[in-house]
Amino acid sequence: MSNANNAPHDPAPKPPRVSEGGEDACGAQRVQDRVGRRYDEALGESIRRESGAATLRVIRPGHAYTMEYRGDRINVHIDDSDTVTDIGCG
Repeated sequence: MSNANNAPHDPAPKPPRVSEGGEDACGAQRVQDRVGRRYDEALGESIRRESGAATLRVIRPGHAYTMEYRGDRINVHIDDSDTVTDIGCG
């Protein structure tokens, strides 16, 4: 089928980041004060513990990761200097 008016289509919206436990099932909102700090193992453990997440995954630039979404997992994104740039569920 062709588009009768030949207007471009808008891109599909991103899916909502909602899991069975709600939008913040991993507790990421409780640990946002860690963004901007230098990541080390002790900081990672405090993020996992204080968030209440089942697991923690550190996401480093240039590394490959699975795309599976797990609402009970907290993802800590760090830059090349090991500074935390983002914390979210997934």
